[in-house]
Amino acid sequence: MIALKVERPMIETQEQLKESTVEFINELISENYAQDDIYEFIAEHGENDLVQYYVKYVEIGESYSYRAVDIFIEEFGIDNVEKFEDAFRGGGYASKADYAEQFVSDCYCIDLPAFIEIDWETTFDNLDCVYVDGFVFDTQF
Repeated sequence: MIALKVERPMIETQEQLKESTVEFINELISENYAQDDIYEFIAEHGENDLVQYYVKYVEIGESYSYRAVDIFIEEFGIDNVEKFEDAFRGGGYASKADYAEQFVSDCYCIDLPAFIEIDWETTFDNLDCVYVDGFVFDTQF
């Protein structure tokens, strides 16, 4: 599933925002959230999504990585960010085949003779997962 990315203009001043959004931003800043990051999020996702998803976005970004959560949002949409932890299968994989081989060896006790070759890429394609930039996400969350 690919979410369409809508280009949004940068927010230059708080006057461009609803009063309730400004109040929420001030709350976040008082809790030590970075103001520049808040406005970048608004520019990327809009002010409604700021109120609804920003705290969870930061929590996940700090716990896992912002790159991982950004990729997840690009694939599944900001409205699914709370399902990130259910979908995240890991990062740092060099390929889909690397993930598939790791997954099979972690989940199944298979001792195959060395002469048997497995198409790990096709095995990955049979899993309900997506691979993007080293990160793997289960699509059945």
